[in-house]
This record gives sequence, C-alpha cells and structure tokens, in this order.
Amino acid sequence: MDIRVLSAKEVCKALPMADAIEAMKRAFRQLSGGKAELPLRSRIEIEQGFTLFMPAYLHQHSDLAVKIVSVFPQNPEQGLPTIHAAVLLLDSHNGAPIALMEGASLTAIRTGAASGAATDLLASPEAKTVAILGSGVQARTQLEAVCTVREIERAWVYSIDPPGMQTFVKEMAGYGPIPQDLKLAKDADQAVSQADIICTATTSSTPVFDGTRVPNGVHINAVGSFTPAMQELDEEIIKRATVIVDSRQAVLAEAGDLIIPIQRGVISEAWIQAELGEIVQGTHPGRVDPDQITVFKSVGVAVQDAAAAAQAFIGASQAGLGHWISL
Repeated sequence: MDIRVLSAKEVCKALPMADAIEAMKRAFRQLSGGKAELPLRSRIEIEQGFTLFMPAYLHQHSDLAVKIVSVFPQNPEQGLPTIHAAVLLLDSHNGAPIALMEGASLTAIRTGAASGAATDLLASPEAKTVAILGSGVQARTQLEAVCTVREIERAWVYSIDPPGMQTFVKEMAGYGPIPQDLKLAKDADQAVSQADIICTATTSSTPVFDGTRVPNGVHINAVGSFTPAMQELDEEIIKRATVIVDSRQAVLAEAGDLIIPIQRGVISEAWIQAELGEIVQGTHPGRVDPDQITVFKSVGVAVQDAAAAAQAFIGASQAGLGHWISL
C-alpha cells in the first residue's frame, strides 16, 4: 500500500487560498445540510499538554479524514513548536490511507479559508479596509483569505507583540492579493474603528477591542478563541451583530465569545442566527442591510480538515508534489 506524504511547504503549494475557500463552502454546505459525519473532537489531557482527535466524513464528495493535534505549551523551551499536527486522508471506498499531510499548515489555511468564505458571503461588496488583530500564523491566513475575496486597499494591524507586528507587516505587504498599504495601529480600537472587515486571531481570554468603536456595516471574523474561557469579542459587539457560526453544536460547547454572554444572560442560544452552511445553501439570507454588523464565529470543525485535505491531495496529484512511502 502506497501513501502520499506532504510536508508543510508542499501543503501550501497544493492548497492555494482560492481553492481552499471553495472547499470550505462545500464543507459547510454539507455540514448544515446533514451530509456530514462529525463527532465532537476528542481530547486527551496529559501532564505536558493535550492531544485532540478530529475525524470527519463528507458524503457528497466522499472526503474521509482524521486530524491529530497536540498542544504542548512548554515545547518552545525545548526549541520545539507549541503545536504539532498531522492529517490522514483515507479512501472512503475501502478505508485505506492515501495521504499523510503536515497538519499545522493545513489548519492555518483552512481556518483562513473559512473566514474567506464567510467574508465572501457576508461582508459588504464595497469593503476596502481590513483590521487584523494578532500577528501569528492564523493572522496571516486571515489577511490572505479576506484579500482573496475582496479588493482590499489597506490593512490595519495590531498585536500585543510589537516585534511580531513589525515582522508581520514586513513579510505580508504585497504578498499575493495583499496590498502594500499595511499600517501599524497604536491600539486595537484604532484599527477596528477604521475597518470594513475585522479579523481576530488571538489567544486572548478577555475581549480584544471595544465593541462600541465598531462602525455599522462591518463584518467580523472571530477565529482565535476556541475554549469556553477564551473571549475575543465583548458583549457589546455580540448584542449589535447578526451572529453566524461554523457549527451551532461546536460553538455552544467551545466558544467563550458566545458561552460567556449566554451564561451571563446577555443573550440566549437563539441569538445565533445561522450556520455558514445555511447561507451557502441559500436557506438563510445573511446580510440584508448595508448597516448590519455581521460576526462569523468559528472554533474550527473537522469537516474543514477533511475538505481541505481532499483538495490538497488533488492539487498535489496535479502538481506532482510530495513523495510516496509503502506501508
């Protein structure tokens, strides 16, 4: 049995952002349409960290995969990444493994692509300015994805890591569809007050901007918080916004941005207007008013990994990327 192995660089080459965005739309449509098998991710805690197991199957395209992600916070002290991940793609006809891919790069691309899909469906067609809060890998793919679906002319960037923010601007200005005009904001509120689109990609446990500073008509992609204790968005912006999610089940189990205001009685579960897949299907209208604020809250679901891995496998096959090993 032969299996194709893709490194991080090969995953990036095999999965261009535009292709990844279309793959996310297909994945979310199947998820909301009942055409996906998606158990909640399993988690194993050990002394040094934890490992997540995320399987998924998409019926319409026969995408079958499992991602394994390990998060070990003390790894940097040993010169290792905090996160290690791998995605195993399986042949849905016989269960045989057909590809093994580096998972951190695939996760970054698919997370950005989900926001790209949400931006394409929810943001104003006239959006020209984006605010990026964060300066890590996820922030990079958020910016790339937004610029793939909108003609962005300027991006404001803010991070609590000033050196990282400087590096982000230096490396990302003019990259692919990203404009040269990247501005360093003095604080998060300056960035969001001038934006048509806002992307939050932080690990903050407290809100990262003042919801009263956000202009009407803005679209927000909130992808950083993924536990009940993490919160990037304050209650003010949640109350002002039409809230769209990747998965109702997943965000109600994991997204502090919504769990915390629900527990405080500020909103109810019914405040979630739709899943993104319902908008892809056309069963929910999404944006209906130019002044409407829309929020896409994503914690990441395994259908994204399955769809992204299947698309990367196609791209790798067409470009002759990766190498084969026999099992």
